[in-house]
Amino acid sequence: MPSSKVVFRFLAEPTDVNFGGKVHGGAVMKWIDQAGYACAAGWSGHYCVTVSVAGVKFRRPILVGQIVEVEAKIAHTGRSSMQIFIQVRCGDPKTQNMVETNHCVISFIAMDETGYPIEVPSFKAVTEEDIKLENYAIKMKEIAIETENLLHKV
Repeated sequence: MPSSKVVFRFLAEPTDVNFGGKVHGGAVMKWIDQAGYACAAGWSGHYCVTVSVAGVKFRRPILVGQIVEVEAKIAHTGRSSMQIFIQVRCGDPKTQNMVETNHCVISFIAMDETGYPIEVPSFKAVTEEDIKLENYAIKMKEIAIETENLLHKV
């Protein structure tokens, strides 16, 4: 059975900061994409590409020297797609007390060697937490599709 969860833990470095002295949002987005990819590739067993990121809201800054944890969990699967719930936390490395900085749903498609979508193993939400995250991921996917359709409406 493939793993449905990946956790990255590392220290925020001076090279990650913006002009305000906090970790740059772009650095956080990179970490989200990397953890999401590791989770999607591990689940599917294939190379995966990012399709969209939904619901990103930065709740609090990450400071240089804080420990950062990026947790990626499979929340829902389609035929070739995976919606992955990402939660980013940070805290003092001495106490390990972590607080959420942001969360989102990132969608990936598994690809075969020729660049075409390939079927992924189905994810079955079992726990109450899994069911809640799956419902959230499905809703975020629907909102993303609906919003994209607004742009292309004639």
